Amino acid sequence: MRNVHFQDVGTVRYGAAWDYQTELFTATVDQKLINRKTPEQAKETTDHLILVEHPPVFTLGKSGKEDHLLIDEKKLAIEGIEYYPVNRGGDITYHGPGQIVGYPILDLDHYFTDIHKYLRYLEDVIISTMGDYGLKAGRSEGETGVWLDEGTPFARKICAMGV
Repeated sequence: MRNVHFQDVGTVRYGAAWDYQTELFTATVDQKLINRKTPEQAKETTDHLILVEHPPVFTLGKSGKEDHLLIDEKKLAIEGIEYYPVNRGGDITYHGPGQIVGYPILDLDHYFTDIHKYLRYLEDVIISTMGDYGLKAGRSEGETGVWLDEGTPFARKICAMGV
């Protein structure tokens, strides 16, 4: 089993967290390229899990559209809410105070490369963690993420995922 370097970095603006993730991802890719060129000197890549809380921010994922954001730039500025288009899946997502956001930066070559399998495994971890806290969570058929009270009129999403 591989070790994962865990960091709870507290409250960090989205842009700074994005830059840090990019730095870690780039280091992993660079190490893999070096390993391919000089396999006799290969070094392990490092897996990371970063937990963070963001000041108010909206992100726009690859499957989203700008007109899905129902607030204009002026109102965002007045409210102190940042906005970032990102190269992850999903549509418009809000992150803010009190919400824990997890960013796994993993070399999936050490696990598996099927992205759907990866997402289901992430969902399993969240569902199990919710159970540890006495909360019944599950999946909503055909959707990515984790819900409380799924399959009822009171269903609500507790975990969104953009990869």
